[in-house]
Amino acid sequence: MIRAVFFDLYNTLAGFSPSRFEIQSAACSEFGISVTPDGIVRGYALADAFMAEENSIRPLRTKSKPSSKIFFTTYEQLVLKGAGVEVTENQSWDIWLRIQSMTYDLARYDDVLPALDLLKSQGLALGMISNINRDASELSESLGLTPYLDFTVTSTEIGFEKPHPAIFRAALDRCGTLPQETIHVGDQITSDIKGALNVGINPVLLDRDDNHKDVEAYPRIESLMELPYVLSLY
Repeated sequence: MIRAVFFDLYNTLAGFSPSRFEIQSAACSEFGISVTPDGIVRGYALADAFMAEENSIRPLRTKSKPSSKIFFTTYEQLVLKGAGVEVTENQSWDIWLRIQSMTYDLARYDDVLPALDLLKSQGLALGMISNINRDASELSESLGLTPYLDFTVTSTEIGFEKPHPAIFRAALDRCGTLPQETIHVGDQITSDIKGALNVGINPVLLDRDDNHKDVEAYPRIESLMELPYVLSLY
């Protein structure tokens, strides 16, 4: 029986506002580069998978400035590669710097509160596990999630990023549930799915951008409103 549901943050509970396409399109246009929405979706799938793998080896927050520059240069190259655009390292870094100078933030997805309402009405404990380098309580409040979440755990607080077992175990300790009584929902195969499986938590892949249509080894959903049905299978 499932007693708790944990959630990833980025691309699960919240995404960028303006959208990733709007941000990339505005920055790239200043360098004479045109991109499409579908291309940027494909590009971020590549780039975010790269970030997840890097975090599993050496967390981004621990990298030196030179190493961070190399990382984000590659990250932006992958975003544009998915959009069918090849740029040099220097061009990639210049575009990334332009993006960093723009104003954007995280905004909650429309399906989040209705889904959390349904899960709360079933008496489930809800929590958030994130690799984000920001104050979790402040972020939760700004996104309107505080009334729904029983706890938040971040890598900055714990000292380990997903998929490291320590951050998932910290969430289990706070929640007071066993791994087999818990579901973790996230969008990244490495960080969320493999991380949850490594400690015995039941994973659910949220595939908002249809990047993993062929997944069959674990539940895959395209909206959080599908979670009640997934829970009924346990």
